[in-house]
Amino acid sequence: MDKSATNARAVINLSLLRCLGRAALCFSSALALTGCAGGVLQPQGPIGAADSKILLDAVGIMSVIVVPTIAAVLVFAWWFRAANTRARYLPGFVYSGRLEIIVWAIPLLVIMFLGGVIWLGAHELDPFKPISAQSKPTEVQVVSLDWKWLFIYPDQGIASVNELVVPAGAPVHFSLTSATVMNSFFVPQLGSMIATMNGMITQLYLEADHTGNFYGESTQYSGDGFSGMHFILHAVSADVFAQWLDTVRRTGPALNRASYLALSKESQNVAPYTYRAVEPNLFEAIVTRQLPPGPGPSTGRGGSTISPVGGR
Repeated sequence: MDKSATNARAVINLSLLRCLGRAALCFSSALALTGCAGGVLQPQGPIGAADSKILLDAVGIMSVIVVPTIAAVLVFAWWFRAANTRARYLPGFVYSGRLEIIVWAIPLLVIMFLGGVIWLGAHELDPFKPISAQSKPTEVQVVSLDWKWLFIYPDQGIASVNELVVPAGAPVHFSLTSATVMNSFFVPQLGSMIATMNGMITQLYLEADHTGNFYGESTQYSGDGFSGMHFILHAVSADVFAQWLDTVRRTGPALNRASYLALSKESQNVAPYTYRAVEPNLFEAIVTRQLPPGPGPSTGRGGSTISPVGGR
């Protein structure tokens, strides 16, 4: 074996070790992130638990390919090292039908199986599908604004900004729209993320199994104030929810068309507050554009404004 070939193999082995080191670093970082509080791997409701199960099942199924491949890389790097004189080198090797079948058949079967598992699980989690429960769902109408969230309780006749209070152990039916550009509504511990779009209504059912405070956010970038566009979902007992409703009805302003237009203007890092009353059919007026949509996030440096209904 000449010196150049030995040096080439040494370089290849060093490159492999570096790649494996980077992969190990990424894997350890991912494991560290799973420990973060309030994430998708700490579900607190039936939808979140089902989402988490799909994610973990997918990781387990993909490991059937990933783990043996990593093991094979380590074995090959060790066996075909420059110092191993027992390794059999085949510089003229070009093609093997058997190897091709193994290389392509196993991943193909795994992908088909993984796709089937995800397809079945995702259809079971159709956001339009109600959650089975004896109690009637709490209705909440959601409007994404620049850069805040408006929550309207049509049955109770109140509303809140950047704060959502729902009864624990009971389903919540969300009807969602946007009064500006597209956003994405997401409470990681409770489950499925869904888009809010101007002039359209999307629907989502969620449920919190227990009382607690759960972080919610927009997951779609929408301009300068995006980083502050989050809220806390408070899942409380039925008694506490009733007390909260009574408190809200006695304090705060009323939400009508005039106050809504003021609310729809751009503002950042808005502290939570409530409205003691809501004008009937306000949500429908927002969806049907009887009330004009917000201007959308500006470019921030004197540039043109991005319109939620297209164009600039």
